[in-house]
Amino acid sequence: MWFLFGPNAIILIPALILAIYAQWKVRSTYAKYSKVNTVGHMQAQDVAQRILMGAMITNVTIESSQRQLSDHYDPRKRVLRLSAPDSTSVAAIGIAAHEAGHAMQHAQNYGFLSLRTSIVPIANFGSQLAFPLFFIGLFTGMPALVTAGIVAFAAAVLFTLVTLPVEFDASRRAIVALRGSGIVSEEELGGVKEVLFAAALTYVAAAAMAALQLVLLLSSGRRR
Repeated sequence: MWFLFGPNAIILIPALILAIYAQWKVRSTYAKYSKVNTVGHMQAQDVAQRILMGAMITNVTIESSQRQLSDHYDPRKRVLRLSAPDSTSVAAIGIAAHEAGHAMQHAQNYGFLSLRTSIVPIANFGSQLAFPLFFIGLFTGMPALVTAGIVAFAAAVLFTLVTLPVEFDASRRAIVALRGSGIVSEEELGGVKEVLFAAALTYVAAAAMAALQLVLLLSSGRRR
């Protein structure tokens, strides 16, 4: 893909560097704080459950996720999945609280979460078909397909941008809930913030890369 954009592809380098750094940061930070157990020794699943109960949310179930760092909240099934539900580490508790934050967003009809959920099908379609449509349009000289590819990819970019406030707000809710409940100490809360900040970087990097790729598509489409 890069060679088709020529020298202009150099603008992707900062985003690529950020993406590599974000992946290293999240893995190294998780590895560090997954070895630090909280003084209260509450398991991550129990922390999530307490936060949910504190927010009067009783219709969300908590399940185990098979892969490391695959934690997520599924708003369609109202399921919160944790990769280390039995862990008492600062990392696991921070992530569990973050996912509980997403459940709180859902319960309170948080606008950006609703928007992100609604555009998931369009974003998936855009990410899969954008480049094939774009390049077929270029090679066959069909501007309509080029435009369709750009529009499709723009939907995927929109998804990454909408994801940012969703993730930042979930982390904010997690920190407020952990501090208010006294589940972790202030020192442990500092570790939670490091873990959540590292995770947030991956979303920032994804949004930056997607936005710059869209710029390249627009630039290349105009030249053709």
